[in-house]
Amino acid sequence: MSYAYSARTVFTDMLGSLDHLVSKAIDAGMTDDVLATKLTDDMFPLELQFRVALNQVLLALNQVGGQAVPLEENAYGSLAEVRRRIAAVRSLVDQADPAGWADADGRVDLTLPNGVRFLMSAEADVRDWIMPNFYFHVTMAYALLRDAGLVIGKMDFIPHMARHTVTAAN
Repeated sequence: MSYAYSARTVFTDMLGSLDHLVSKAIDAGMTDDVLATKLTDDMFPLELQFRVALNQVLLALNQVGGQAVPLEENAYGSLAEVRRRIAAVRSLVDQADPAGWADADGRVDLTLPNGVRFLMSAEADVRDWIMPNFYFHVTMAYALLRDAGLVIGKMDFIPHMARHTVTAAN
């Protein structure tokens, strides 16, 4: 299995998790004010956690997925908008044919806004940079929603695992 196929599967599953969490927040009657919540003063608010998580997927599509899509730059004003943006990014992932992604050993030259530069393979870019950042911001969104009072548990973070459930009849 190629790194591109694996990455696409992880993105699909975890974007589904984000959508599930936002849907639960809406169903629980949480207001859009929750998007401003933080765990500490020096961390990103919930809105930016969502946006940065989505941008990690878009970065992968741009850096190794053969696409040219703009990053999410504008703040999300509502939970409903967060769901719409998740759906839009999921659609891009669904359309991203792994056969069109860079070869695993293709070069990625990434310079961060602070000037730190990384030169790595396409596979390393996804494995060592994109995925850890993606999971970090998805996890922070989960933690912020839970801290704000949303009743969620581990299976709300990984609802895609339901497809692997074994019942007594199996």
